[in-house]
Amino acid sequence: MKNKKTTSASSAVLAVRKNIVVIGLGNVLLSDEGIGVHLIRKLSEHQDKFPSVEFIDAGTAGMKLLHLIANRKKAVIIDCAKMGAKPGTIRRFTSDDVQSIKKLNHFSLHEVDILQVITLSKQLGECPGEVVFFGIEPESLEPGQNLTKTLCDKIDVYKTDICKELD
Repeated sequence: MKNKKTTSASSAVLAVRKNIVVIGLGNVLLSDEGIGVHLIRKLSEHQDKFPSVEFIDAGTAGMKLLHLIANRKKAVIIDCAKMGAKPGTIRRFTSDDVQSIKKLNHFSLHEVDILQVITLSKQLGECPGEVVFFGIEPESLEPGQNLTKTLCDKIDVYKTDICKELD
């Protein structure tokens, strides 16, 4: 006799992955390093305007990023980026536009070179059709949970630029 209360994996409800993912990266304990996370929180407030977009606060996700972007139509990744520009500058680029100069300390499993993750995703055949980065030049990477005034004053500009990418 079978137990009627037993459920199988096939009857479990699985979450549907959306075609587009917007991922905010960063460490919110290091001032402007957390800009990606702060922006995702703001963008998530407008989820209803973007039904085909999943907004993810990935913090210091490390290799988990590989699974977050897998088999999506498009991935938009927001992070602070040392570009030698004026603090607060935002730039849009693709992985083909830049070369990584990141030196990994290998002190943490969360530490990862984003471009290497994209390369691995391509090798696995799981890379999104389009990967876009928004890099924001930090003013400070000192310990602290708040963004600098320079970046705070531009949050709405950043949101507008990123939302244009989602239309």
